[in-house]
Amino acid sequence: MKLELSGPLPEAVASKFREAKSKESLTFSHTELATICTSSGIPFQLRYCPALAKKPTQNDKPTPSEKKPDPFLDPPDDLLITRISSATSSHVLVLNKYPVIANHFIIATREDKPQTHVLEAEDLEATYLCLHEWEKDGGGKRLFTFFNSGEHSGASQPHRHLQFLPIESMKEGDEDGEWQVLSDRISGRSRRYSAGAAATGPSPQTELPFACFSRAIPQNASSDQLFTIYTTLLSEATVAARSYAQAHPTDFALPTISGESIPAPISYNLAMTTSSMVLCPRSSEGVVLKQQDGSEAGYVALNGTILGGTLMVKLKEEWDILRGDSTALDLLLAAIGIPTSGSSSEEVVENESRL
Repeated sequence: MKLELSGPLPEAVASKFREAKSKESLTFSHTELATICTSSGIPFQLRYCPALAKKPTQNDKPTPSEKKPDPFLDPPDDLLITRISSATSSHVLVLNKYPVIANHFIIATREDKPQTHVLEAEDLEATYLCLHEWEKDGGGKRLFTFFNSGEHSGASQPHRHLQFLPIESMKEGDEDGEWQVLSDRISGRSRRYSAGAAATGPSPQTELPFACFSRAIPQNASSDQLFTIYTTLLSEATVAARSYAQAHPTDFALPTISGESIPAPISYNLAMTTSSMVLCPRSSEGVVLKQQDGSEAGYVALNGTILGGTLMVKLKEEWDILRGDSTALDLLLAAIGIPTSGSSSEEVVENESRL
């Protein structure tokens, strides 16, 4: 498996991004950036982007006379970066059409496969190839990868794809330098967060309001190793979700996970770098934030960028609430996943009137 490129991947993406932007083949939206922290001190980037209100979502319904276009089935040349050569020519790399971070690009299956199904070994192998190629020439360049799966994950396209954000681009505008990629913070201390129980492994400096599971990725990991890590994390997250859901009507039954394409048992976000994989089970896509008088400020939907330590809002009222209320971030994060022992489900329900 290899990329069909004549030069380094970072240069190919940056060149294609500049060209597409100049031709207006993509819509780049600038954001205001602030750093906010959980009560335990974990910094998150908060981005304010009114343009998000205009971005198409998976829930947008086409009229009876039209079919919603699939941006990955036959991507336009202006956005197509390259194809990945393999026995099946399985994936393509394309630019994100609505980026808010420079050089945001996507790896998608050539065939229309469901975003809600369990990832296959070839998906992970192709993703790891891109991560490795980005770092190949040194210079400290790294990619953060995220995957949204299921109705509560923040997914916006049904065609299977994972997304890449250059970490150096994520840091642009971060003046205080306090932020770091959240998945690095989690995996770097060998910490596994579990719902309703003490976490195992060395204790990190801070703790998250929502449960997630992580594993280190060995150097030059094989396709089989990557798939084993992924399915282990998905199984652990599903067991935790099923346990948490005992008091709820939703069924989190755990199917047998294999290399075949089968529906995933839960909604979740996955994050991946060359050194680690992190998975977060999701219970809701977002939460309605409320003003002090109880009126609704807006609905904040979160996707896999939360595992990068980044979230975005589209309304000024949401922007003001999350910057001004030191507990709002904790309550938001606990409400979209499985609350950890530090923020139990009872506490989340008790405080939902504040969101």
